[in-house]
Amino acid sequence: MSAAAAATGVAALLGLVAGSAVDRAAARYPWPTARRAGTRHRDARLSVVAAAPPTQDHRAGERPATRPVPVLLTAALCALTALRFGASAELPAYLLLVVAGVLLAAIDRDHHLLPNRVVLPTLVAGAVLLSGAAAVTGEWPALIRAGLAAAAVFAVLLGMALVSPAGIGMGDVKLGAVLGLNLGWLGWPHVLLGLSAGFVVQALLALALMATRRVGLHTELPFGPALLLGTGLVVLAPLVI
Repeated sequence: MSAAAAATGVAALLGLVAGSAVDRAAARYPWPTARRAGTRHRDARLSVVAAAPPTQDHRAGERPATRPVPVLLTAALCALTALRFGASAELPAYLLLVVAGVLLAAIDRDHHLLPNRVVLPTLVAGAVLLSGAAAVTGEWPALIRAGLAAAAVFAVLLGMALVSPAGIGMGDVKLGAVLGLNLGWLGWPHVLLGLSAGFVVQALLALALMATRRVGLHTELPFGPALLLGTGLVVLAPLVI
């Protein structure tokens, strides 16, 4: 068995375990301290949403049933990520992005909120893992580029949030730093394509939802899932191109 095949198998198994944990965490949200530690997306009205009980019907202390779709999705994405990077030094950083991304997308979809308790540790851990990859491979220019890209995407989204706070929240801005870090390691074209893909995905999703009359023209949609999907498409594109 090749190292790449072994890495893919291990990543898939880790994805199953992590996916189960992610599903339970998303089902239990908001966590006890998340009402104070989250970043509101759009306006003060969302604080009511953030403070509401979890939408899942389970009693306090009762373990919610694991749903297969998030678990299998996480495992599949981890396996694809391992196929993309092989048994490389940077693989752990991108597996972290997959697991955190699935959790953030689920929470943002349901609560229009990207918790600081997930976003910020993911940013720090990703920087540490990529620093380790740079130390192993000598790719210090890639690490510097990743840091610059994280700052650049953060600045771009912050500017857009200041101009249009109804469309982009601070949670999206912080998530942008995480995505910029991982895209920047791969190259500046990946940063541009990943960010652009996020906006395209959001626009297509909005059009599809309006066409099916599930949302109105002024309905606010969470932006995090689109940003994450756009980044994922760009990162995994070499598998099919």
